[in-house]
Amino acid sequence: MKKLGPSILPIIVAIILIQTLRFKFTAHPDSVYIFTKVGLEPYGRIGIGVLELIAGVLLLIPKTTWIGAVITMGVLGGAISMHLTKLGIEIHDDKGVLFFTAVITFVLSAIILWTRRKEISIHKNL
Repeated sequence: MKKLGPSILPIIVAIILIQTLRFKFTAHPDSVYIFTKVGLEPYGRIGIGVLELIAGVLLLIPKTTWIGAVITMGVLGGAISMHLTKLGIEIHDDKGVLFFTAVITFVLSAIILWTRRKEISIHKNL
């Protein structure tokens, strides 16, 4: 059971990331609204979608799971910051679902990174 958590968390985070891509890549009105409001439409929407796709794939490869977690934390840290500074918690009456999903996914990515911390190799001569 102790091994199940570290194995399933990257899959959960990857699913969350990948399922949101259809909104970004199809220019869903909510996605366009969000990125317009923060001044990143359309290139930021597409670029962040690409980063989330890369992170989702990296999370599913055991040797690169920690890299996917770092990218996810970076992207979602930015999303959380935008919610707190420019967007607000609630977007188009979603009751904060988008914001809280970002927070939960960020926390799950932090847990993944913590559990995989021994896999991170840093050269001592850098």
